[in-house]
Amino acid sequence: MASIAIITDTDSSLPADVAAHYKIRQVPINIHFGQETFRTGVDIDDARLFARIDRTGQVPTPSAPSPGQFAQAYQAAFAEGAQQVICFCVSSQTSATYTAALTACDLFPAHQITVVDTASVTMGQGFMVLAAAEAAEAGASKDEIVARAVEVRERVHLYAALSTLKYLAMSGRVQTLTAGVANLLNVKPILTLREGKLDLLERVRSRANAWRRVIELAVRAAGQRPVERVAILHVNALAEAQQFEEQLRASLPCPDTILMAGLTPGLSIYGGNGLVGVALVAGT
Repeated sequence: MASIAIITDTDSSLPADVAAHYKIRQVPINIHFGQETFRTGVDIDDARLFARIDRTGQVPTPSAPSPGQFAQAYQAAFAEGAQQVICFCVSSQTSATYTAALTACDLFPAHQITVVDTASVTMGQGFMVLAAAEAAEAGASKDEIVARAVEVRERVHLYAALSTLKYLAMSGRVQTLTAGVANLLNVKPILTLREGKLDLLERVRSRANAWRRVIELAVRAAGQRPVERVAILHVNALAEAQQFEEQLRASLPCPDTILMAGLTPGLSIYGGNGLVGVALVAGT
């Protein structure tokens, strides 16, 4: 069976140790502060991102990896003995990453590279990549690996509560007045995955109520099915994420292992400091 390498980008929110365990390469999303460019997971993480935002009052701009960055990842995989590469990219509805990954394929005309638009983000994408890596490790074919990942996508549910609208206001995505009133009233927007993007689902008053609502939504999404995988998402809020995990486990039968996943800068600039949420794969 051909050796198949799995590649993705850092908008998958996969923790570095998990990616390393499965030998998954993550091509970094770029973060631009003016003329300075930083690579997610290499030069910048959520902590350094928000330290700079709070210090300067400047919200950066994310951009897709260049075709050259993908080419480096492909070359490294082939150099290590891979006969094929499958690259799972963040939703093309949110980023040009998929296009860049496709463009890089032109530099390897003699190699087999498959690029997949996951139509998902953060751990929705990440769970697809994990399923693909496990299938590849088990000796599955390219088509079987892609089918397995796509099948998992249909069973992913994600809900997250923002702590503040401050950063969305700074980026211009909501009006400053609206954000100020929402924060004054202690309103916590809840996000979900919708059509390949993080989208506003509803608004809840207070963090406690927002967490409670996120857990209610997760329990409803799982229904009577077993939960195969769970990840707690957070932005610079590990202690809060651990508290949230305790509350989640009290309401939902979870696997023994739950991933703690930082959202990563390409996405966290929209969620902001303090975001906490859950992504799960419901069983069949």
